[in-house]
Amino acid sequence: MDRRRALKTSTVLLAATPLAACTGRLETFTSWKQAQQAVLDLLFNEKVVQGNPWNLSQVMQHLAQSIEFSMQGFPALKGAWFRSSVGSAAFAVFNARGAMSHSLDEPIPGAPALDASQALKTSVNRLLAAMDAFAQFNGTLRPHFAYGELTKPQYERAHLMHLANHWTQFHAKTATA
Repeated sequence: MDRRRALKTSTVLLAATPLAACTGRLETFTSWKQAQQAVLDLLFNEKVVQGNPWNLSQVMQHLAQSIEFSMQGFPALKGAWFRSSVGSAAFAVFNARGAMSHSLDEPIPGAPALDASQALKTSVNRLLAAMDAFAQFNGTLRPHFAYGELTKPQYERAHLMHLANHWTQFHAKTATA
């Protein structure tokens, strides 16, 4: 029985390791306040998104959805087996490395479509409101659609890594002639 458990754990960890490429390092955002300031700064120093069909407003909507769903519940969850094995192992690897890597153009399963025409100011304000709500939230956090049950500090760390991962594709907006 112990051998079977060890083989299963090894398989899960090996499967999760490729998910943990070293992009989106946590040092990008070492605190919730620092991340909030970076989001706010986008209103004054707009960036362009490279390597993703989403525009900056859509990325802000996606990030807001992730934080909102941690408090409200994700619309669709991966199976319990996945969340308790591959998903939790992936989070453990990301957490240990302080970095997350995921498909940056993949929507949250079951989430409403991102609005490409939404003004950046609206999307930034939504993300900041979600971040404020999360910081003040004292209720029961809902399971992550892939990672499963997370504590508030774990969720905060996951959100910071998620933000940092998306920030890797932001570049300065150049003036056009």
